[in-house]
Amino acid sequence: MHSPDPREAATPAAYFLSGTLISDGHAQPDSVVAVADGRIAYAGPRTGFRAADFPHAEEIGLPAGGSILPGLVDLHCHGAAGGDFPTGDSQACRAAVDFLHRSGTTTLLASLVTASSQDLLDSLAVLKPLADERLIAGIHSEGPFLSHARCGAQNPRWLRDPDPELLRELLRAAGGTLRTMTYAPELALASEIVAILAEHGAVPSLGHTDAGAALTARSLTEAAGLMAAAYRAGQGSGPGPRPTVTHLFNGMPPLHHRSPGPVAACLRLARAGTVAVELIGDGVHLDPETVRMVFDLVGADNVVLVTDSMAATGLPDGDYELGPSAVVVRDGVATLRSNGALAGGTATLLEVVRRTVQAGVSPADAVKAATAVPAQLLGLAAELGSLRVGMRADVVAVDRGFGLVTVLRAGRMLGRPAA
Repeated sequence: MHSPDPREAATPAAYFLSGTLISDGHAQPDSVVAVADGRIAYAGPRTGFRAADFPHAEEIGLPAGGSILPGLVDLHCHGAAGGDFPTGDSQACRAAVDFLHRSGTTTLLASLVTASSQDLLDSLAVLKPLADERLIAGIHSEGPFLSHARCGAQNPRWLRDPDPELLRELLRAAGGTLRTMTYAPELALASEIVAILAEHGAVPSLGHTDAGAALTARSLTEAAGLMAAAYRAGQGSGPGPRPTVTHLFNGMPPLHHRSPGPVAACLRLARAGTVAVELIGDGVHLDPETVRMVFDLVGADNVVLVTDSMAATGLPDGDYELGPSAVVVRDGVATLRSNGALAGGTATLLEVVRRTVQAGVSPADAVKAATAVPAQLLGLAAELGSLRVGMRADVVAVDRGFGLVTVLRAGRMLGRPAA
């Protein structure tokens, strides 16, 4: 049994919204989405909508040119609104989740960073109840089995070679809520880490690596095979899970024509549908032209837009923390105080979607990479990530410029995030 979200105490109201429906890679103008009992009751052309079937529904007005999106799904998020998921402060973590929900990210993984074993266990103990209460969809551990050469904002003091026993301890402590872990394939016993993750239904995510193209491809292909075998053994049907790549380009050597490195292998395998690649499309971590290029090369079905957001998201410039590390934010850019390395993002996922559209990616593709694709990777595609009849009523309404109008989560209006 899970404790209910306090916002779920009352029966949700019925609503309908009119505008351009953007879901599952398509944009359909002049459409209606109706919500009743926390579920999508209608989603389609206005001509097929009968208002008489929803006599008690309240209309949520959208400005001219507005659109209706599924609730956004963020697989890589370290915090927001002053709350830092790795530090394990329950009240601050809950405030961060609430802010993100109200900002349109209705489903998210809470991401940890490399830290001591005890700190990781303590963070899991704080975050597991949030997953049990369905406030988050689970936990992502970014490390600690990562490359010293490509550690980025990860604290090098706590980086270590893969330790199968530590991983099993973390999995036990998480109680099924550890959904994905970033690992570097060149480290000793990395293959064993991948096998244990696949066995437990957690997604191996290659990243913070200095590996070459051949080793990257070998590791990801092995991970895909192990995940598929575990999925079949569990009698899964439909599209199975697949590995991901943690923030492609960031935390790895750049693509070079004589030394292609991990980027070339990741792009090739994403194009084949073997893996999905994360992109931090916030205008800071990647040039907009790079974001557009990846969508064009591998297709929206194989891209996951993420924020890598940290505690400063939604707050002014200043001094913050990312796990055990001090971070300074200037002009919205977060960097480590110690060496100036990028230290996560400060954009919400809706802002990432907006900037991806501004980069030249179609709204339908940008939205799909922030909704249906990550929902499928979490095994939740039957419940969320799209606007189809019977699915959970996670709905984001935006104006013509993808500015937030309102948010519904499980049919309950959350409104705008606090200023």
